[in-house]
Amino acid sequence: MEQQKDWSIDEIQNVWKLVSKLHDGQKYGGFNEGDRVEYLNHIGSVVFEVLNALRFTENMNADLAIKCAMLHDTIEDTEIKYEKIMELFGNDVASGVLALTKNDKIEDSSEKMIDSLRRIKQQPKEVWAVKMADRISNLYQPPFYWNDDKKLYYITEAEIIHNELKEGNEYLANRLKLKINEYHRFLSSNQVI
Repeated sequence: MEQQKDWSIDEIQNVWKLVSKLHDGQKYGGFNEGDRVEYLNHIGSVVFEVLNALRFTENMNADLAIKCAMLHDTIEDTEIKYEKIMELFGNDVASGVLALTKNDKIEDSSEKMIDSLRRIKQQPKEVWAVKMADRISNLYQPPFYWNDDKKLYYITEAEIIHNELKEGNEYLANRLKLKINEYHRFLSSNQVI
């Protein structure tokens, strides 16, 4: 696969338009009680993390990383399927997005995470970067309805992601570790794991 720092802004605009349509109306719980945030905010946050990482990472395929960041939740959360992503964006992007998609046939959440990370590690490092950027974005603030047990579980998962993928992008690995450490401030009992 050719490593490239450049991408076509016209292509990226078209992908963003598609992603905006696919995630239209989806919302998630915000930090304050009753908050409902447009899901596109999460997608944008992951893209911003990847764009920032590009500034600090040599030999990163920007086109692959940005497209996978924008599309990372589409198979999981919208009606678009792998085959359509393959048709529109090619094998590298489609395979990356599929690897970033949880296998819903696996019921146990820990096994689901292990399966997901195994498949991500079979992909180019740009896909590893998207997974770290995804978790970084999710560590900004927990939804208002999460209790300490859920937050602690999320920290544990984030540590596993960090440990498994840290070799994929040093900048994002350091950033993920920082966000994990900062996330403890959201624990009401100041628990440490």
